[in-house]
Amino acid sequence: MRRFLRFDLFLIFAFVSLTMMGQGRRVGTVNPLSPDKSSYTMYYEFEQVEVQPQFPGGEHGLVNFINDTREYPYIEYVNHRQGRVLCSFIIGADGQVTHVKVFRSSGYRSFDEEAVRVIKKMPRWEAGSINNVKVNVRCILPIAFRL
Repeated sequence: MRRFLRFDLFLIFAFVSLTMMGQGRRVGTVNPLSPDKSSYTMYYEFEQVEVQPQFPGGEHGLVNFINDTREYPYIEYVNHRQGRVLCSFIIGADGQVTHVKVFRSSGYRSFDEEAVRVIKKMPRWEAGSINNVKVNVRCILPIAFRL
């Protein structure tokens, strides 16, 4: 039974992927077997949508939000450590930030955890769209920790 279910899911994913390839866009999915995902979430890459998702207040607002929300981990501050974390997340068609994960670690767990915390606290974005239809869009954002 499980084999047939996986085969059905594969066929659905293959059909949707082929349909989207005809539009010249690559579609990704989030694995439902990871702990916090319960179903497939299809998304477009940031550069592939006609209208990119927008943080409230634009880029300036995003930088201000990160600087106001980010807290330098005490142990890293005492040890004079610096780093940069690349985080990946999906802006849903409703503007909600979901599927936050570390894309490239800084090498220090406390920096990685703080970057994920900051992104999870973000307010709703203005969703990205293709042909005036709001879609899920994956974004990658660097969070720097500098002394």
